[in-house]
Amino acid sequence: MTTQGAGPNPLRFLADEIEALKRQNLYRPMRVLSSAQGAEVMVDGAQLISLSSNNYLGLATHPRLEEAAIAATREFGAGSGAVRTIAGNMTLHEQLESELAAFKRTEAVLTFQSGFAANTGTIPVVAGEKDLIVSDALNHASIIDGMRMSKAPRVVFPHKDTAALRELLRTARAKGRPETGEPYRLILVVTDGVFSMDGDIAPLPEIVAAAEEFGAAVMVDDAHASGVLGRNGRGTVDHFSLHGRVHIQVGTMSKAMGVLGGYVAGGQALRDMLIQRARPFLFSTSHPPAVAAACLAAIHVLLEEPELIDRLWANTIYFKGELRRLGFDTGASETPITPVMMGDSAMAQRFSGRLFEEGVFAQAVVYPTVALDKARIRTIVTAEHSTEQLDRCLAAFGAVGRELGLVSA
Repeated sequence: MTTQGAGPNPLRFLADEIEALKRQNLYRPMRVLSSAQGAEVMVDGAQLISLSSNNYLGLATHPRLEEAAIAATREFGAGSGAVRTIAGNMTLHEQLESELAAFKRTEAVLTFQSGFAANTGTIPVVAGEKDLIVSDALNHASIIDGMRMSKAPRVVFPHKDTAALRELLRTARAKGRPETGEPYRLILVVTDGVFSMDGDIAPLPEIVAAAEEFGAAVMVDDAHASGVLGRNGRGTVDHFSLHGRVHIQVGTMSKAMGVLGGYVAGGQALRDMLIQRARPFLFSTSHPPAVAAACLAAIHVLLEEPELIDRLWANTIYFKGELRRLGFDTGASETPITPVMMGDSAMAQRFSGRLFEEGVFAQAVVYPTVALDKARIRTIVTAEHSTEQLDRCLAAFGAVGRELGLVSA
């Protein structure tokens, strides 16, 4: 039945753009899981070994987290019913933030619905038109969007180039604001702790030293360092023993902690101001009780089961070393994030498809997530993988790599 008076679809151009993406090998269909996250998963009806999840420690199915979520649902219900500033602030939320602050060794923590929301909510509150943001060139999209939403001007330094960072800071302090010459109220240096596509670690000691020299503040997004680096997974600040010298730490509960959400750790004044002004916090319903309770349980697991992190790193060292032995380029990776560099988007998509046929779930990453000529297969091993599973993955990589001419026979 056609609606009377209906004309041509004004959104037709979207279908044309999708076809263009397919021709450029940049279209990414979503695969569907019909199992829990784990070392092996059911994807589109096939059982595969997964190298695509951020579930670093296997906590998504840890019994303690599952039981905490069930118990909280029974006691507090399925949802919180409101934003926290109106009627959705529960004891579980306050307890989670208190324990996260103790875990991160900061004065206070405020949780957000995601790590993305934490960055886009925090940066516009902290930095305004009288300030300057200085950002690493490969920072996460959420940092980039947070800067775009801020009224603060911004400059970008080449990836991990602390000499360039120091020069930018020196110039900013010497010249001040371009329109008036007045000193910046705040210079905020922002960096990922672990870079999500390349798996390399920020040179945080040098960044902090440069910031301190020129009176700047430092903000670190530790999404992929949370639960992975530092004692009990406290992140890069702990990894480099920089407690008290990094002013804002963003973390996630969606990756190694196995649940959902992001958080900002820092001073009490920072938390108080974010409550008053951070738009994702003010205008989003708070986490369901089950989520908050499971995140609390995840903190306890990190503190009480450090062997999970040890296993993660043992698997990482083994898998990364064997990929390199096979002849694959794993870039600058220093962490469980191990890219297998392809360069060409078509090759990356084809390689991923052949791995799927060989029983390995390892997704291609193409533009705009990475530069056009930096397509790759991004792999992440977890604490749950057995050596036998990793060997099966390595055999598949070797076979497909030889078939497609990426490694020698």
